[in-house]
Amino acid sequence: MQIPSKYDASQVESKWYDYWMKNNYFHSEPDEREPYTIVIPPPNVTGVLHMGHMLNNTIQDVLIRRARLLGKNACWVPGTDHASIATEAKVVAKLKEQGIDKNDLSRDEFLKHAWDWTHEYGGVILEQLKKLGCSCDWDRTKFTMDDDMSESVTKVFVDLYEKGLIYRGYRMVNWDPEAKTTLSDEEVIHEERQGNLYYLKYKIEGSNEVLTIATTRPETIFGDTAICINPNDERFAHLRGKKAIVPICNRIIPIIEDDYVDMEFGTGCLKVTPAHDENDKNLGDKHKLEVIDIFYEDASLNSFGLHYEGKDRFVVRKEITKELEDKGFLVKTETHINKVGTSERTKAVIEPRLSDQWFLKMEDLAKPAIKSVLEDEDIKLFPKKFENTYRHWMENIRDWNISRQLMWGQQIPAYFYGDGKEDFVVAETIENAVEKARVVTSNSKLQASDLKQDKDALDTWFSSWLWPMSVFDGIRNPENEDIKYYYPTNDLVTGPDILFFWVARMIMAGYEYKGEKPFNNVYFTGLVRDKQRRKMSKSLGNSPDALKLIEAYSADGVRVGLLLSSAAGNDLMFDEALCQQGKAFGNKIWNAFRLVQGWEIDESIPQPETAKVGLEWYEAKFQKALVEIEDHFSKYRLSDALMAIYKLIMDDFSSWLLEIIKPAYQKPIDIKTYKAVIVAFENNLKVLHPFMPFLSEDIWQYISERTPEEALIVAKWPEVKSVNESLISEFEFASEVISGIRNIRKQKNIAFKDAIGFSVINNENTNTTFDGVIAKLGNLESIENTSEAIEGALTFRVKSNEYFIPMAGSIDVEAEIKKLTEELSYTEGFLKSVQKKLSNERFVAGAPEQVVASEKKKEADALAKIETLKTSLASLN
Repeated sequence: MQIPSKYDASQVESKWYDYWMKNNYFHSEPDEREPYTIVIPPPNVTGVLHMGHMLNNTIQDVLIRRARLLGKNACWVPGTDHASIATEAKVVAKLKEQGIDKNDLSRDEFLKHAWDWTHEYGGVILEQLKKLGCSCDWDRTKFTMDDDMSESVTKVFVDLYEKGLIYRGYRMVNWDPEAKTTLSDEEVIHEERQGNLYYLKYKIEGSNEVLTIATTRPETIFGDTAICINPNDERFAHLRGKKAIVPICNRIIPIIEDDYVDMEFGTGCLKVTPAHDENDKNLGDKHKLEVIDIFYEDASLNSFGLHYEGKDRFVVRKEITKELEDKGFLVKTETHINKVGTSERTKAVIEPRLSDQWFLKMEDLAKPAIKSVLEDEDIKLFPKKFENTYRHWMENIRDWNISRQLMWGQQIPAYFYGDGKEDFVVAETIENAVEKARVVTSNSKLQASDLKQDKDALDTWFSSWLWPMSVFDGIRNPENEDIKYYYPTNDLVTGPDILFFWVARMIMAGYEYKGEKPFNNVYFTGLVRDKQRRKMSKSLGNSPDALKLIEAYSADGVRVGLLLSSAAGNDLMFDEALCQQGKAFGNKIWNAFRLVQGWEIDESIPQPETAKVGLEWYEAKFQKALVEIEDHFSKYRLSDALMAIYKLIMDDFSSWLLEIIKPAYQKPIDIKTYKAVIVAFENNLKVLHPFMPFLSEDIWQYISERTPEEALIVAKWPEVKSVNESLISEFEFASEVISGIRNIRKQKNIAFKDAIGFSVINNENTNTTFDGVIAKLGNLESIENTSEAIEGALTFRVKSNEYFIPMAGSIDVEAEIKKLTEELSYTEGFLKSVQKKLSNERFVAGAPEQVVASEKKKEADALAKIETLKTSLASLN
């Protein structure tokens, strides 16, 4: 079959992806084979392909394709996450463009808009993953809001509630005033920001005395219900039992004592605002203080804010500062650095807020998850350094706030039958809820219309933490064949930023509902950064369009480019030039096959000895590389595995083997050599396939006519055999000799078509195994052994062997003497500088061992070079 002169990625990629899909290679059903399972970290249904997705999914595809080649029943489950906050925000924005206010819609009306949006835009990212070559089992695609997935979530909520692990509590929570919902602690990003410290005067009731208090939030004075002093602070001992007057609102509040107050910070006394600070809330509970919430849900001030009602908190901060100053309450303002909590999703500044919410007790759930990773090592983290982060989070775990004030998501299955906060039942369906409510109320006439379901939705992560089980219907139907066969899964590939959000919680859920781990290994990718080490983002404009990269460099080129710059757990410094390198690598392989395919075959000629030994050497080299590749895969060093393959194909195969076996110009190749090099090429394609699936499959199909059962995607991974180390070692020596010959030809402008004489003083007693290869690649007339230096010849050394090339008038002797003399002078000067260092006792004693060793090697190399140069000059003279 004639191969095109150029590789056209755009046509090849669509052709082979369609072929793979048509032949159902990606689909998996339980059978007698060993399963290999990966569940995709479900991207947001709102998302589009970005560099992080590209890296993460390339790694997963490499692992799943290799598993197929190893003969395993490979199953990669794709899907998307409903992403409550992000999706609801997009739907709200779209409604706003249409002049519709979310608050004017019923839940059902809003959900219709949300589903319309999801059906229109959702899943775009999964289609884009196909462009990258991802071989997911698309028949198993899941969405966290699918009916069966939602039923699993509801079932787990009810179960945990009945076990006493889920409870309803009035707590201080993280409030996102933009999304108008609570967030868990893990969804809050703490950033250092420069703000101000405002010193305010509070009058003491019944006197002219004032108390100065420092605060970073002057707008919250409307919620002050006490001033607290340290009982050990003598400066304020006279104020015990007295009261203060809050500026502007003139509320009279008590002065209380508590050793919580830091006497050294600010003025040494504290304004207490129980509704808007967690520590203040604890003080308020202890001292039974009034709680005054001064904010609406969008963080604008309510009626307690008096004339500031309806204004945003940050607007009020500026305006109230001026009013306090005008009225003489502001003493001074200082700059102050403090940590500000922001929403991971909306970037809004978080507002502490008291609210009725649902919580999940985490302490007991965390215990088997801690043991599994940190004690038994049933689950291994790659790199291992992330165990420290995992330990810190898990040993300091707090109850999980699982309720969100959103419509998009699984609605909390709690049904209220009365007006009280505790007048509810928890049930999987409204029918079950009615039955339970009738029992609780002793009212057999109670109907579904008498119950009101909690309006809140569950945190998105409450569905995601069940993912490895729910995608196989393991929650609703724990005895089904899929969950028994595919669970636990093998490898999870994700980012360290969701180690606690998702990874740790999946481990907890796995032990709670299956009694075993959800996966064996977790491979953490790093962040994708630009060459300036900046995180790639749309806002910075430094994130390339993923699909345009594929268009420019091919999917294979981009996959190689990403992995060449990526090591497990370390940030990836992405450089587009690496994608170009990946594309060039593909072109090199393509051209290598075109070269082989272009050779005329003659079945009547015998196999040359040079070709035979060259092929034996390459087989040894391939086997050694295969052992190295297997080791890299076992340690999840995928970039190192790719680099080993890259060097094998670029250097050993293309630069050496093909040159060794290549027939003379316009001469045929023998059939034995041709068949052997095709086998070598096929083995190369097998190990390359996980990394460059399109190119490798295309060449594989050009090599010979293949049935669907013989496609590369389902071929057999090469078998590891014994390695002939001595053959590899001998060739390494021979390759240095060939390089020495080529260097002299280049330096002396001796045309390669001109055969040259060659002699050796064989001090190393090297074998003659590769003499034929040396002669062919150096175009030598012969290789002669000699016991003495040959006068008038150019020389070079490999270890203690000395090689001679007779000049025979091919060079300008005077010019050569001048050049060698200059080189000798330079080398002798270099040697002196090195020896000066080594004679310095302070340097030798104080420098690191490897530095001293390096200098000694420089000395030895310089001495050897000087000896060779002197010998060459003696011959010329």
